[in-house]
Amino acid sequence: MKKIVIDQAFWEIFPQAQISCLVVKGIDNSIDPAKESYFTELLENGKREAKRFLTNATFSENPVVQEWREAFQKFKTKKGARSSIEALLKRVNQDRTFFPINPLVDLYNSVSMKYGMPLGGEDLAAIAGDLHLGLAKGGESFFPLGAEADAPALAGELIYYDEQGAICRCLNWREAQRTMLKEETVNAVLFIESINEEQHLRADAAMAELKKLVEDYFKVETSLYTLSRDHTEATI
Repeated sequence: MKKIVIDQAFWEIFPQAQISCLVVKGIDNSIDPAKESYFTELLENGKREAKRFLTNATFSENPVVQEWREAFQKFKTKKGARSSIEALLKRVNQDRTFFPINPLVDLYNSVSMKYGMPLGGEDLAAIAGDLHLGLAKGGESFFPLGAEADAPALAGELIYYDEQGAICRCLNWREAQRTMLKEETVNAVLFIESINEEQHLRADAAMAELKKLVEDYFKVETSLYTLSRDHTEATI
């Protein structure tokens, strides 16, 4: 059995935060060409819904963007690192088209856009030991998608990590290729980070919808865990 553990250092930075975790097991995440239109429509709907978070013509002044930029100033980050939801909203703002990647990623991207919340996931089979969220000591190995060289974490950076190194840098900025969700993924954990009461409400609604989408599509049962300063770990 593995554990998800949110280290004390995280709560010292974000004492009111909530980490929502959806554990999914026994899925077939392979791409089915016959389902492409379903995911294309789902992503397009998420894009339409996301526009409600972009009411200010100046992109950086939209509240969802502002609050995550402010959050990222509270810990060490790689220059230019932004929250994953900002990256999605930027593409929405540019009227970019979202193409399907694989079922699990498409489901969480659609929900991420619809609720304006950062959402990501890891392949549980690729996690070495327990999965932690906490401060990097510095030098934790990290290979992002497409990289040919190691890009180690910085000391003081918030990272998801395991016994082999960082698996997501700068809280939810960038994913490691080692643990990324692929067609071969069978067991996974999906995360939403929220740092204030208003975000908690959206995170709860987003996870409820994601849980239903995942269970309906993959025909499996899932397990939902909500971690806080008073409940810092879950056995999965």
